[in-house]
Amino acid sequence: MTERPTASPADASAPSEHRTTDVVVVGGGVAGLVAALECARIGLGVTVLERREQPGGCVGRIELAGITLDSGAESFATRGGAVADLLDGLGLADAVEKPNPAGAWLVWPTGRGGAGLDAAPLPRTGVLGIPANPLGDDVRRIIGWSGASRAYLDRLKPILSIGRAHSLGKLVRDRMGDLVLDRLVAPISSGVYSTNPDDLDLDVVAPGLNEAMTRTGSLSGGVGQLLEERKAGGAVLGLDGGMHRLVDALLAELARFGAEVVTDAAVDSLVRPDADGGDAGWRATALRDGSELVVDARFAIIAAPAEAARGLLSGAVDGWVDDLAGGPSAASVEIVTLVLDAPALDAAPRGTGVLVATGAPGVTAKALTHSTAKWPWLARRTDGRHVVRLSYGRAGEANPLDGLDEDAVRETALADASALLGVDVPTTALLDLGRASWRDALSQATIGQRERVQELEAALAAEPGLEVTGSWVAGTGLASVVPHATEAAARIRHLVVNPGADA
Repeated sequence: MTERPTASPADASAPSEHRTTDVVVVGGGVAGLVAALECARIGLGVTVLERREQPGGCVGRIELAGITLDSGAESFATRGGAVADLLDGLGLADAVEKPNPAGAWLVWPTGRGGAGLDAAPLPRTGVLGIPANPLGDDVRRIIGWSGASRAYLDRLKPILSIGRAHSLGKLVRDRMGDLVLDRLVAPISSGVYSTNPDDLDLDVVAPGLNEAMTRTGSLSGGVGQLLEERKAGGAVLGLDGGMHRLVDALLAELARFGAEVVTDAAVDSLVRPDADGGDAGWRATALRDGSELVVDARFAIIAAPAEAARGLLSGAVDGWVDDLAGGPSAASVEIVTLVLDAPALDAAPRGTGVLVATGAPGVTAKALTHSTAKWPWLARRTDGRHVVRLSYGRAGEANPLDGLDEDAVRETALADASALLGVDVPTTALLDLGRASWRDALSQATIGQRERVQELEAALAAEPGLEVTGSWVAGTGLASVVPHATEAAARIRHLVVNPGADA
C-alpha cells in the first residue's frame, strides 16, 4: 500500500491545546482540503480539523486482497472543467483515464406479481433516465409496448398544461407514466442522489430542462435538445490508480504550503471568542484523544457534513435554526466492496454495472458497479480478479445493512451480486470484503433545499469571514463541490486583500 502523505499532524500529547491561525477549516473532505489549499497558497496560516482518522471524506482508499481501491467516489463529471483544472494544477492530468464505454445495465421486476428479475442495457439517449425517444428499441425492451405508448403521449399532450415543473418524479409520472418513472428514472435518482425522484428539484438535477420543454413542446423533446447541447457534459472520468490520489495530492500540497491537517478532531462548537481571543474572529473547539483542542482564527470555513455543519451553524449564526428548519432527510449510505475470484465475470455479463428499479425482488442493493469492467487501470492491476462495489441506502429510509453482523453483510452482498450480475457468485469466490459508510449524506438537489441554501448564504453575508461549503450546499459530485469550495475560499482571500470589507 502506498504511504499516504500527511500535512503536519498535530501533537496531542498535552492534556489540552490552544492554537491560533489565520483560517480554521472544519472538515477535511475534498471541499475542506480544496478551500484550505486556496487559502494557504496566498500565505495564510491554515488549520484543518477532521473528525475521521483519514482526510478525504467521500473520496477515500481501502486496501483489499493486496489491492488499493477507492472506498468512495471513483470518478468525476467533466462538466465545468473545475475538477480537470484542479487535477492539472496538482500534477495529475496525465493520470486521467476514461471508463469503459460499454455502459451500465438495469434490472427490474417481471413476471406474475413482479416475482422475477429481468435485465437489459440502460438506454443511452436520455437524461436522468428520461428517454428522448420513448419508442426506441432499448426503451421498449424495459417498459414494453404499453409503457412506451403511454410515454409517447408526452408528444401529444400540451406542455403548457403542467406549467413550470418542480418535482422530477411528478413531471415524469404526468408526462410519461409510472413505468418510465419506476423502471428508468427512479433507479438513477436513487443511485446518484440516494433520493426519491418525487423529492428532486428539476431545476437542480436537470438545469435547462424546463426551458427546453417549453421550446420543443414535450418532455422527450426537451430531453433531446439537452442531449444535443450537452454532448460532452455528462461524461465521467477517473484517475489511474484511483480517485483517492486526489486526496494524496491535496495533502502533499497543503504540507508544502505549511498548512496543518489535524485528524481525529471532532469539532463540537464554533463561536465568536471572548475578548481574550485577541484578533481571532472565530474559535473552534474540538475533542481529540480525550483532550480539548481550541483553535482561534481570523476566518472560518465549515466544510463538514450536513448534520455537523448545521449544528455548528446554530451556534455561530443567529436565527439560522429558526429560519432554515425543515430541511430534507439525510441518507445513510454504505458501499460494500468485494474482491472476487470469479472467471464467469470475465465477459462483463452486465456491462460496467447495474442499476436497480423499484421493487426488484430479492435485491437489497440499489446499485452495483463492476469496477474491473469499468476501469481499464484497475483491470490491469488485479491479475484476473474482479472488483465489485454494491451501494446501499436511500434518503428517508434506514440503511438495510444497519444492525447486520459481518457474516450477514457478506451473505447479503454476495446474494445481491449474484442476482444483479446474473452469475452465481459463491462464498468460495470471495477473496476480501470492505465497507465504507456515510450516515449523513444530504442531497442539495431536494425540493426546497436550494432556497434554504440561499437563505443560509444571506445569513452568512452578515457574518464576514465565515463560509460554508460541501456537497449539502454545493451539490452532488466533485464537479459541484470543487468550484463551490474554491469560491468560498476566494471570499476569504478577498477579505485578506481588502481588510476593510469585513468591518
